Amino acid sequence: MRYSLPLAVAAALFVTAPAFGHAEEALQSAPPGEPYVQVSDVLPLPEFLPGLGTLFVDPATLPAGPFLSYDHDGKLSATVYMTPLEELENGTAYDGLGVGSQTVSGVDIYYNAGHPGVEKPHAHVVLYHDAAAKERLAK
Repeated sequence: MRYSLPLAVAAALFVTAPAFGHAEEALQSAPPGEPYVQVSDVLPLPEFLPGLGTLFVDPATLPAGPFLSYDHDGKLSATVYMTPLEELENGTAYDGLGVGSQTVSGVDIYYNAGHPGVEKPHAHVVLYHDAAAKERLAK
């Protein structure tokens, strides 16, 4: 009986693992589909933002995201979070945030003074999904 719970958890993970893989696979090319919307379609921002790419977000996850970042060829290149500094200072935690891909080759964190959609000063946390992603998003 002692092993029943671990076996049940292992079985549940085995059954759900293909679903996680399928969901991640569906995000690899733009557009990612519902519930994501292209940020430039709903905010006064350009379609491609140098350094961030073409962004898609599920509006229900704002302001933190994840924002899915695609290069000019529509390849998922990064997952971006935009966490308001004031909320972090007040103790807000952003737990369980989604990620566009489990593969992360590098992370950048930097300050942003605010822009349409996330007007307050915030931190951008950018998870790059392959070694060339940052370069592809730069221009």
